[in-house]
Parts: sequence; structure tokens; C-alpha cells
Amino acid sequence: MATTDKLLLAFQHFDAANKQDPNTEVFEGTTYPKEVLYGIRMTERLNEFDPNASEPLRLTARCQHICRWEIARESYDMNREGYLRWRQDLKKFHAKKASVILQDVGYDQQTIDKVTFLLEKKQLKKNEATQCLEDVICLVFLQYYFEPFALKHPEDKTIDILQKTWRKMSVKGQEVALKLPLSKFASELIFKALGQ
Repeated sequence: MATTDKLLLAFQHFDAANKQDPNTEVFEGTTYPKEVLYGIRMTERLNEFDPNASEPLRLTARCQHICRWEIARESYDMNREGYLRWRQDLKKFHAKKASVILQDVGYDQQTIDKVTFLLEKKQLKKNEATQCLEDVICLVFLQYYFEPFALKHPEDKTIDILQKTWRKMSVKGQEVALKLPLSKFASELIFKALGQ
């Protein structure tokens, strides 16, 4: 898996934008801006899941949540319709932010278009790269964000989220998910959601 200077430069620019995140997370004794840590986790998981991932896919994984805090969930109605509108607006927002950075770094329009396509999650279950990205997103969620989420929400809501997450994943993604280093609490919830 060759890493180009341009790719590393794009990562640096994405991370610099995400360093403005006012939200922080402590991981293994170090405090990170939340979206910087998320981007690193996405890159690490993609490298494990698909070592031969294309450059557009690697770029997309790193900027998947770029500057996400700028559009707060609370600025939309706190119902399913509001949530879905927020998610759609975020996809366009991330694509626009990433496109500006990629142009500045010197990527061609074809690469930028591919990253935009992936950030907007087009052709899930049909497009191999979109599916790979979704698998990585789900795996990162399950490994790092699921348990804190589960501890704050009723079990029935947690199980519903797990079932929706599972349906979005490929068979390969599901197989990797079952091997994640999860706590007993998280593992039991997953087995319950899967009816096992």
C-alpha cells in the first residue's frame, strides 16, 4: 500500500481542520480533539480491513467527519425526520469541506469527485468502495463508540441501533465485527441484537 506525499499532506490538512474541534476525548492517557481521533481511528481500521484501498477511499476515511461539530445535531428537530435531515446536510457539508482541502493540496477533479461520491454514501451495497467505507465506519463505531452510547440509552434503543448497523455491513464486515475486542457488556448486547 503506497503512501504518496500528496496523501500525507491531505491527511495533515484534514487533521489541522479537525484540531479546531472544541470537543475532546481522552484515549490511552492522551487528550485529542474528538474528530482528529476519529479520523485516525478510521485510517487505522481501513488499513487493517482493506490494505489495498484506493487513494480516494483512504482520503474519504480520514475526512469522514471533517469539522462535524460545526453543524450541531441540536440545531435540527429532535425526532427521526430531524435526524435524517441533519445526516443528509452533514454529508454535503463534509464533501464541500473536503473538496476545498483536496483542491488546495493539488488533487485532480476526478479524485475529488470520487471522494465526494463516497462521503455522500452513494450506492451502498452496490458500490464496493462505498460498502468498504460503511463497513469501516460501523467497525469504528462498534469498537470505540458503541459502549458509551449503550450506557446512556435504553436497551431496546441500543439493540435497534445495533440491528440497523448490522444490516448496513457486508458479510466480511460482520465477520470482523464479531472478532473485535469488546467488553462482555457490549458483546452480550450484540448477541442479543443478532438473536443469538
